[in-house]
Amino acid sequence: MTSSPGFLPPYTPSGRTALVPEMPWHYSGNLLTVEYRTDPANVRAILPPELGLAEEDPGAVAFIWADWQSCSAGGEELLDPARSQYLEAFVVVRATYEGATYSRCVLIWVTTDFAIGRGWFQGYPKKLGSIFVTRPYGRGKAAPRIAEGGTFGASLAAYDHRLASARVTLREPVSSNGFVNGHRMLHNRQMPSLVPGAGMSMDQLVTMGGVDVDLGQPWRGDAELDLFDSPWDEPASLLPVEEIIGGYFCEVGTTFNGGTLLADASRPV
Repeated sequence: MTSSPGFLPPYTPSGRTALVPEMPWHYSGNLLTVEYRTDPANVRAILPPELGLAEEDPGAVAFIWADWQSCSAGGEELLDPARSQYLEAFVVVRATYEGATYSRCVLIWVTTDFAIGRGWFQGYPKKLGSIFVTRPYGRGKAAPRIAEGGTFGASLAAYDHRLASARVTLREPVSSNGFVNGHRMLHNRQMPSLVPGAGMSMDQLVTMGGVDVDLGQPWRGDAELDLFDSPWDEPASLLPVEEIIGGYFCEVGTTFNGGTLLADASRPV
């Protein structure tokens, strides 16, 4: 079978119709994070059996809202902002594999189709959602500042059901943007076989991280987080909040240019 122009379908002779262009993918944006603790048994239940719990603070979870602008190498998407701007809300835990500790995204919602395409390629379990987060600006009274007392709100809904609400009030600059989302990502890239009962045609364990990371000054503050379930999503049941650790805000830039295959159980069917 000959290859077709384009990175992900649809494939056309020009390649322009592809949902996602070739790597590398560049990202610039803001992260609003609430870290909290749940029962470690809840984290254990959402991990596959080959992964273990983090040795320190195994019940720690990060619920993150991201306001992104992204583009491929040529940067053409930046002049067509509908192709470059999106939001996402995602849940990160930590896990161990062969003695190393990783961050792992276990739930995630995004606002655009191209973000879903990139995420499935990377092993992120992305779904569509309705996502809003307060944006900082340097002028006027209709925006918080990235400074002491700046207060940010965020919300997540999917299929018209509210799933999460958060509030973070900044207190002080700190050295890091929390600790849960501070490792290389560890994901499963999976696709069921088209043949019923034949297992997974693709079943890979992969790790990845950003390159050319450009972090702004992280800020820590006081945080509130409320989670809810719906008939179709269950963040409140899967990883309920037992104790808030803190909230964070950070400007970030990074580039994704591939990952590393750790294990492959794919079956060619």
